[in-house]
Amino acid sequence: MRILVILPNWLGDAVMATPAIELLAQHYKNVHFTFVGSYVTIEALKHHPQCEKAIIDETKKASSRVLATYHLAKELGQFHLAVSFRDNIYSSILLRLTQTVICCARRSWHSMLLLSHTPTIATDQHLVKQYAQIAMADIDNKNYEIPPLKLYITPEKFNRPTLGINAGATYGSAKRWYPERFAEVAAYFHDKYDIIIFGGPNEVEMAKEIEDNLQKLNVKNYTNLAGKTNIKELCANIGGCSLFITNDSGPMHVAAAYQVPTVAIFGPTRYKETSQWMNEKSKIVRHEMDCSPCMKRECPLKHHECMTTITAPEVIEAVKELGI
Repeated sequence: MRILVILPNWLGDAVMATPAIELLAQHYKNVHFTFVGSYVTIEALKHHPQCEKAIIDETKKASSRVLATYHLAKELGQFHLAVSFRDNIYSSILLRLTQTVICCARRSWHSMLLLSHTPTIATDQHLVKQYAQIAMADIDNKNYEIPPLKLYITPEKFNRPTLGINAGATYGSAKRWYPERFAEVAAYFHDKYDIIIFGGPNEVEMAKEIEDNLQKLNVKNYTNLAGKTNIKELCANIGGCSLFITNDSGPMHVAAAYQVPTVAIFGPTRYKETSQWMNEKSKIVRHEMDCSPCMKRECPLKHHECMTTITAPEVIEAVKELGI
């Protein structure tokens, strides 16, 4: 059975869609997936053993996105089932133009006009559950059990217990705790763990701040990988960690996929919807504020108290509570 899956654009969201993909693989026989997504999400999910084809969606770059979507649909052809985890009109158009009969997506004005199955899905539940409901929209029996997150990239094996530090968050600065505080936490545990500093190409400067602060604290057993890994290497290295301390971010969900014990620092986002899914050893550090969750990329009130009030000792204590 050939199934088309339109992946979310963000790494974390794509990882949170993996249980829904596993549900599809379990429910249907002899499944062959075609994934369409951003460069980041394709690089993370193309290793699925039932992935027949993985295509980076570059229609947004075209002078006419509608025309580019038409050409992509003709390239893809028809499927037995098509599922979109995106909410935009171009995804609905893409599914319709493949001439696939059974097409599932979240209910919106355009999906209702163009697609066969458009369930109304409550947004006040974990995003993993929302994605599962989209994927299972054509299934009469709703008594399915949602599995854990799943990535098929082999985790790295380190010689010593390793602490991963992830101070970045692609969505915006409001989600980011502070480099000097990450360094303080890492320094506290440096006798027990080697340290890896993670970060994307746009987070090199932030990672350098952590490195500089570690040096001031006389910590030498660290490696700064910010801007030096591709997506496969990022996932493999996170998967090899013994402990992960992170902001609410894509790498946080990667850690959950590998069941890495994690302390996650949340500020302006809805932690009940995007916390780690089914990670047995996971702690959230957050402060309830009158203004949270604002879901803004930058603090609209300019005080950022949802993050400034979280201290390094609090995070250190949360690590200890993991019992590792």
